[in-house]
Amino acid sequence: MLSFLFLLLIIPHHTLLSSVYEASIAPQDPVLTIGSSLTASCTLSPELGLLSSTLYWTLNGAALPSSTYSVVAPDTLSITLHRLNGSRQQSGDNLVCHRSNGHVLAGSCLYVGMPPEKPVNLTCWSRNTKDLTCKWSPGGQGETHIRTKYTLKYKLRWYGTEKECESDSAAKQRYSCSIPRNLALFTPYEIWVQAANQLGAANSDVTVLDILDVVTTDPPADVQVSRVGDLEDQLTVRWTSPPELKDILFKAKYQIRYRLEDSSEWKVVDDAGNQTSCRLAGLQPRTVYFVQMRCNPIGIFGSRKAGTWSNWSHPAAASTPSSERLQSGSCDALQNSTLRRELKQFFGWLRKHAYGYSGISIKLYDQWRAWLQKTRTTHNQIPQDYNS
Repeated sequence: MLSFLFLLLIIPHHTLLSSVYEASIAPQDPVLTIGSSLTASCTLSPELGLLSSTLYWTLNGAALPSSTYSVVAPDTLSITLHRLNGSRQQSGDNLVCHRSNGHVLAGSCLYVGMPPEKPVNLTCWSRNTKDLTCKWSPGGQGETHIRTKYTLKYKLRWYGTEKECESDSAAKQRYSCSIPRNLALFTPYEIWVQAANQLGAANSDVTVLDILDVVTTDPPADVQVSRVGDLEDQLTVRWTSPPELKDILFKAKYQIRYRLEDSSEWKVVDDAGNQTSCRLAGLQPRTVYFVQMRCNPIGIFGSRKAGTWSNWSHPAAASTPSSERLQSGSCDALQNSTLRRELKQFFGWLRKHAYGYSGISIKLYDQWRAWLQKTRTTHNQIPQDYNS
């Protein structure tokens, strides 16, 4: 402290004054809407002994034309800017007053932008009822040109105080926020997003939801795809239920999608149901297929609504054996129309040629189907009386 006072005593007064105050710009750090005009003035310190006519202005480092200047007084130079564009940077554009030699005398930040529009597309999901994550989209074109803060707000619908979600600045998605703990079940929440900047604020529509109605989980684990014996047009998909939901009363609805190795188009099977295996039928022979699965938990703790689909699992792959090209189909031998027709033919054949046989199984059907392929017998060549 004593050394600081000693420096103050030995530094000349005019030097201190120059370092603290050389000039001032008014207005300082104005906030303006796009398309508006601004007149700013740079007033010199009388200690400098400079004339305002010797000064010049820059905006973001670029010199502004002298035609926009006006000498208001010997110590004051003003500038008028019309039809301002949005700020190039959210921290504001730099309007600076200089000496003729380029020395900076004073500066001001210009915040030129638009007030935010109300956020839209607010959606939320809960991983295993343990947390709540929401995402949204900015309203309108989204670009306000000035720093805009988005805050997720929520409260219990019938009681409780309003709370705010602390957004993670390092999150990959800018327009999202996660509430990690202390969530109430069996009670609806009111959730909305507020967008605010220096020019105004806007709230999204309020979303009312129960945590149990937006539950999601990890995708099914250990997805495996394998051949069905020598059947060229079929693959079996097996999987394990997500382990995180084993301690929750629920039913899981599964969905499968598959594609050819050299194709980007996925075919979706919606009728996988609540099971842990499925038969894909009507596939192309000697072809590699990629398969993915996802899960939708339904009936969580008795909820009447379906949950939210999980992400897709990592792709699993298998190839079908080689044979003639067959029609494309879907899942489950008992639900697929092609396989259902063949099963009717198969059981009709059994009734006619294997009277009294009691060991009927899907394995026997597979053997019969393989026999058909080896003899090159097509669907249309099977006698129609077997369809009974």
